[in-house]
Amino acid sequence: MSIVLDLGGLGPADLAVGPSALSELMASLHVLAEPEHHPEAAGWAARAAAAGPELHDELTVFAPLWARYRCRLFFPRALPLAASLDEELAAIGELPKDDFLELVAPGILGTNAQPVPPARELRAGTAVAEDYARRCLRRSYARGELARQLMAAPLELRDRLLAVLRNADTAFFAEDWRTLRPALEDHAREVRRRLAALPPGALPAGSWGTSAGSAPISLLPQPPAGGTPISLRSPADVLTELLPTAARVGPGERVRLDKLQIDEVKVAPRPLVLVPSARVWPHLTVKNEHPSCVVVQYAARGTSLAGQLTVRDLHHRLMALTSPARMELCRHLLGEPITTSELAARLGSSEPQVSRALRTLRDAGLVRSTRDGKLVRHRLATDVIQRLGHDVLATVAR
Repeated sequence: MSIVLDLGGLGPADLAVGPSALSELMASLHVLAEPEHHPEAAGWAARAAAAGPELHDELTVFAPLWARYRCRLFFPRALPLAASLDEELAAIGELPKDDFLELVAPGILGTNAQPVPPARELRAGTAVAEDYARRCLRRSYARGELARQLMAAPLELRDRLLAVLRNADTAFFAEDWRTLRPALEDHAREVRRRLAALPPGALPAGSWGTSAGSAPISLLPQPPAGGTPISLRSPADVLTELLPTAARVGPGERVRLDKLQIDEVKVAPRPLVLVPSARVWPHLTVKNEHPSCVVVQYAARGTSLAGQLTVRDLHHRLMALTSPARMELCRHLLGEPITTSELAARLGSSEPQVSRALRTLRDAGLVRSTRDGKLVRHRLATDVIQRLGHDVLATVAR
């Protein structure tokens, strides 16, 4: 399963690289909402939670916007990139009501698998709005409540959300950002340097940002008239260098990203924005909602932790992950507790097939099952996966 980015037709002016304070705040809030995804950040999460205990209830209310699914509201929507968190929050505060609804409603539902009605139809009391609220409620009580508040009073909800984000900035993020930002800006400059460099061993050629017959566009000074044009490293080359799971596919400027979703994204004529992050690991986030720019938020750096296992347990657990079907099952189990029947529906498999795969994973200690009334829900044991290695957890979590 993967997302393929078609980068053909992008010029240098269409590609931006830089940190976003709002996106980094969202990644930080995700760590607080889903600590099981980020055992390596347990120390930071404990310190952040202790710095703002009074925020706990409000962060819990809005957690659907940054827990399993990252709301589009928290990513750059156009160029140029904002210079500060205050600037990004001010832009949210200036959004027209329908634009805010359009950006937030999919985040509350929290899945790309179900369509979200256009903002003009999400009016409290209408059949369309009630159906949307019911679908959110089926996913969780918190999502259902947030959906009803959004439709009843979107601007009031926006003001409440902005207050929570500003309070989180004051409580713990501002100090964290002062530490993280310089390294992320250095990383972005290095990426821009790569984009402005000749490919290793390549002969000078036309710019990567042009179509056949068009004049070359370059970030570098061009030679005198009649000279040989300067070549830039293509965005596809740089993207595959930045992202360990990215690979070029087929002809042209196409890059495959290993993700749970299946999609093919034609980027041009929209810009592509690469947002390095210190908190997003092991996730890789791709946002493709029209008409906003395409955004890829990725880990600018990783962390490594040592773990110990017996040889027998290691063998047992690794063997349980050798099946592609069980690996796909693990990806679904990472996001939220799921019943056997829901897993079967998502995967297009029979319940007995899913039960057998779950039993293998549970026997290996990779899945935990809990009873919720008449239902049994299953979830990945991320702490066990973490001890197998960062590569295993990162592969499952993409």
